[in-house]
Amino acid sequence: MEQCRAVDLPLRTVLYASEQSPQHAYFLTSGLASVVTSMPDGSTVEVGVMGREGVIGGLHLLGPCVISTECLMQLEGTALSISLSALRTVFRDSAVIRWRVLEFVQSHTASLGQLAACHRLHLAEERLARWLLMVQDRVKSDHLDLTQEFLGNMLGSRRTTVTKAAGVLEAAGAIESRRGHLRVVDRGRLEAAACVCYPVVSSLLDQLYSGLPGEVRAPKERGPVPLYAS
Repeated sequence: MEQCRAVDLPLRTVLYASEQSPQHAYFLTSGLASVVTSMPDGSTVEVGVMGREGVIGGLHLLGPCVISTECLMQLEGTALSISLSALRTVFRDSAVIRWRVLEFVQSHTASLGQLAACHRLHLAEERLARWLLMVQDRVKSDHLDLTQEFLGNMLGSRRTTVTKAAGVLEAAGAIESRRGHLRVVDRGRLEAAACVCYPVVSSLLDQLYSGLPGEVRAPKERGPVPLYAS
């Protein structure tokens, strides 16, 4: 990918805006991005996260559909940036690149469906635990610089609700929460506190790129986990 260039991405950098075709796509090399949906009253909720596992802007390669979500950096990081037009050419000409992009977009879309149900069905502390695990899976760190106001925006909950949810997880010995900073103390306890959505989205991440391009994988054997169970 000779057309790529390394870029720094400060906190809250917008990687693509709602209802606009981006000029560039990004392969994150560090940090974390949120895909968010905004309402006319200014409220927002996160509907997906992206780390180093895929390409931000890949959805815009698939067709002319207007994308209503926005993607921004929630933890500062770095990336390889490429113009969307250049990536579209590579996507068209390389079967391997095309397959991998499509594989990522499919996996990410499956996660979006799971998280949409999660926001509707599960308790705040369960969703917070699930979200923290997803973040940790991508940044590989126990220390996260996140304010409760920001967590509220991402989870679609009031700040007081997030404060109570963080208190439940802290009392369980899973996390330590300080102003603007959160630390995962015991991942096992955090997993125990998370809703059943976490194993589903974690499995999607684990299976990504695990086969050869064009290979159809057999379903991974696991216990019965209802897709949208509470």
